[in-house]
Amino acid sequence: MGRVVTRDALVGLLQADRREGLTVAFANGCFDLLHVGHVRYLQAAAQEADRLVVAVNEDRSAAKGAGRPILPAADRAEVVAALRGVDYVVLFDEPTVDPLLMLLRPDVHCKGTDYTADTVPERETVRSYGGRIAIVGDPKDHSTRDLLARIRG
Repeated sequence: MGRVVTRDALVGLLQADRREGLTVAFANGCFDLLHVGHVRYLQAAAQEADRLVVAVNEDRSAAKGAGRPILPAADRAEVVAALRGVDYVVLFDEPTVDPLLMLLRPDVHCKGTDYTADTVPERETVRSYGGRIAIVGDPKDHSTRDLLARIRG
């Protein structure tokens, strides 16, 4: 089971992992009302390296519209940390994960299939430190927005 950690703790954990020769993958998202698309995305991201770091949006930075996210950031982070394949979860409040990418410099930045390598917003940041981008997960046939619409009926 993964752990929710602070940025400072994460830096130290990844330094230790890298000293052991382990590689690091990075994924991010809001993960509000976890669904099968999220699970498949994170499982595929975990296959890209020895360790998987997942950055979860703080409530303010989620930008999902009125009434969202439904679950608070701490709860979403704890649920993500419980998923198989996730090693570390960290919260972030910036508009993008660029600052985290520059701090952590993961070997691979994983994005879902709603992106291509050329449309990943952080692509230049990842390229600047020699990382690679992986498009992972299943087709974007699942969304929290659609799930909420079905619940509201």
